[in-house]
Amino acid sequence: MSERRFDPTHGEWVTVATHRQDRTYQPSAASCPLCPTRPGHEPTEVPREHYEIAVFANRFPSLSTRPPEPDVEGTALVPVEPAYGHCEVVVFTDDHHATLADVGVTRVRLLIETWARRVADLGADPAVRYVLPFENKGEAVGVTLHHPHGQIFAYPDVPPRPSRELAAARRHHDRTGRCVFCDVVAAEAGGVREVVAGEHFVAGVPPWARFPYEVDVWSRAHVPSLPELSAHARGDLARVLARVLAGYDRFFGVSTSYLLGVHAAPTDGTDRDVSHLHVEICPPHRGGGKLKYLAGSETFGGAFLTDVAPEVAAERLRAGCANVEVPA
Repeated sequence: MSERRFDPTHGEWVTVATHRQDRTYQPSAASCPLCPTRPGHEPTEVPREHYEIAVFANRFPSLSTRPPEPDVEGTALVPVEPAYGHCEVVVFTDDHHATLADVGVTRVRLLIETWARRVADLGADPAVRYVLPFENKGEAVGVTLHHPHGQIFAYPDVPPRPSRELAAARRHHDRTGRCVFCDVVAAEAGGVREVVAGEHFVAGVPPWARFPYEVDVWSRAHVPSLPELSAHARGDLARVLARVLAGYDRFFGVSTSYLLGVHAAPTDGTDRDVSHLHVEICPPHRGGGKLKYLAGSETFGGAFLTDVAPEVAAERLRAGCANVEVPA
């Protein structure tokens, strides 16, 4: 089963993909499907002995360009439709034990180039409205394959959180005539919550951070999406992102688990005036070996509670990022 069902109580689509229960779960390094295919061994998802970055269709996709017909019939109250879209896996190193924090700036830059190309290609599908590159890292956020990788989902609509973000940006623009993220950058760059400053991007703990050590990476200029970044800006984003991720590991003293997502403009050409490229990084760590869980207030109220003041978190992360050595 793979279908989308509409939730009329929240105005959101939910995807039901029961076949994903059978996806590969925490295989050993010797059986990793994302490692290179080595002579004399069973073929993996990547039919090469060495690679830098590999992109391929997810074998257990939530969305598909050839989705099956729904198992249940929709109603006027709860419409049901085929789960159309694209789900891709992006493997950014052939080293099973590496992480995005230690592959170096050059590889992070190559990943950004890959994201930009796939956003453009997937967004060219007229049935797609939003493309979301993301990475889930670490067992603390439910990762089932340890080999460093991310994913790209291409949706037939704008998902709920980007949709709410765009609606808020539209309201701000209607009231002030300005982009809300441009105003955020103007207010936060060089301030107490800044973590890493680049020429084209600035990383900081947002004043409204939902996770104790959340860091957002904002474009200084009003750029709607990854494909529109200049070559210099892509290089700068790679440097800032690499330093933030390495700084997390240095500060926490472990290989940091996190959720990382790239927010940008819808791919159908709408809302470009209020869409501002940024990356959100949300580690579940809150210090002292403790994790931040989404409990009652967050899950049922949508109201996040955090244990660390954003200004304190930024000071700690800024020190960690300043002292870290990031390989080229």
